[in-house]
Parts: sequence; C-alpha cells; structure tokens
Amino acid sequence: MAQIALATGFVLILAGIYGALTNRDILRMIVAFTIADTGVNVVLVAVGFLPGRTAPILDAAVPVAQAAERIIDPVPQALVLTAIVIGLGITALMLAYAYRLFRLRGSLDISNFTELKW
Repeated sequence: MAQIALATGFVLILAGIYGALTNRDILRMIVAFTIADTGVNVVLVAVGFLPGRTAPILDAAVPVAQAAERIIDPVPQALVLTAIVIGLGITALMLAYAYRLFRLRGSLDISNFTELKW
C-alpha cells in the first residue's frame, strides 16, 4: 500500500512539473504547481507510514511501555499539515498576482509579459 502511495505521489509531482513547464497560461501553471505540491504531501505521508502500527495516541489500547514499537512517528504528519497550510497560502498569493496581471494587462498568456527579458 505504501508503494502505491509513493508511486502516486511521484506521478503527481512529475505531472505538476510537466504542466508547469509546458503551459503558457498562468492559471494552468498555478494548477500544475498545486498538483506538484499535493504530490509532495502524498510522498511525505507514504514515507511516514509503517504497516502494523497505530495512531500516536496513548490510551488503554497502547500501553506506555510498548508505545515505541506500536505507534507511528507523528512528525511526518505534522510536516504534511504544515505543508498544506503553506501551500494554500502560496496558491492564494499566486492567484492574487494572476488576478492583478489580468486586471492590468487583460491577458494571462506568459508570452505577453516580455518586458524583463534580457
């Protein structure tokens, strides 16, 4: 199961990078970056998964003496939650910039913005 999640995460990362590099429309590039971000989160969850272990909650089901070998490390889960929040903020910022570009220029085609080319 972890190998399927890992492979799916890498496929999402590759699809997102491919979409970001091949599209000329800024909104499609933003969606591609979001897909790649989701792939990174899936890979982090798949790496932190250990089969046969339970959630990191100490109660009657998991005695304290056996906690080290019976629970999953909560650090990857916390990293993914933080990455989701950061990814949402970055996506909102990119959408705000795209909206501002569309209001100023009337287009979201990346080839129309050539003023800063060398």
